[in-house]
Amino acid sequence: MLAEAYVKAEQTEEGLTALNEGLDFMEKTGERVSEAELHRLKGELLLLRGVDEDEIERHYQKAIDVARGQSARSWELRATMSLARLWQKQGKKKEAQKGLAEIYGWFTEGFDTQDLKDAKALLKELS
Repeated sequence: MLAEAYVKAEQTEEGLTALNEGLDFMEKTGERVSEAELHRLKGELLLLRGVDEDEIERHYQKAIDVARGQSARSWELRATMSLARLWQKQGKKKEAQKGLAEIYGWFTEGFDTQDLKDAKALLKELS
């Protein structure tokens, strides 16, 4: 949660420090409930820092893979939205729309949640 606050405040160094502490804690304890979100947030922080977009994409893909492995649809949706925004920026709108539409289609309820509202808005933007 602290890393997410740093993302919103665009405080990359503090965010990366908090995030790395979270990743270290995860490795020590084996508690991986938020692993996908940690990888997504690392991508967000690196994006703010201006790091190579291939590295950022790897973090988003890792987040998606972890979320899928855990059947964590909400984490997967968030990571897919982050990847879709990156691809949109790179001019890959078709790929972004396809990937996001696929996971958005899995949801059958919860359309009043902020994540699904954001996903719907992004899909509209990508169309």
